[in-house]
Parts: sequence; structure tokens; C-alpha cells
Amino acid sequence: MNFHYVYRLVSLNNTERHYVGLTDDLKLRLERHNNGEVSHTAKRRPWRIDSAQAFTERDKAAKFEAYLKSHSGREFAKRHF
Repeated sequence: MNFHYVYRLVSLNNTERHYVGLTDDLKLRLERHNNGEVSHTAKRRPWRIDSAQAFTERDKAAKFEAYLKSHSGREFAKRHF
């Protein structure tokens, strides 16, 4: 079974900085973030995975990612992560 992960990163240099993304390979994606290959996160590396949620359906994962990037989703993440 293939999983789709919605993940939340925290910057090791500034723990107030977070990034939310979607991937099928958490290990590879974290490596790409920490190697500076992702423009949105390159300036605040290194990163660590703060949390990750696995989904079996990509569309559900994409909807959860979009929610976490919304104003109410960011507030949810502050309370629960």
C-alpha cells in the first residue's frame, strides 16, 4: 500500500518557523529540504519533522494539507502539534 504524508517541519534555527507539505517519501523530502533544494525552506534550514499524518488517498491528504495552510488550520496546528 502506498501512503501519502502530510508533514509539518520545524526549523532547528528558529522553532517559530514551520512548513507544511505533502509527499509520498518523507525521508527523501526531508533530505531535499535540508539540502536547500526547496526554495520555500532553503533559507531556514536545517529542518526536522515535527509531525506527519499518513493517508491512503492522495486527495484526502491534499485537502488536509490545504487546511493546515489556511488560517484556521494554522491555529489548529498551534494547539495540537
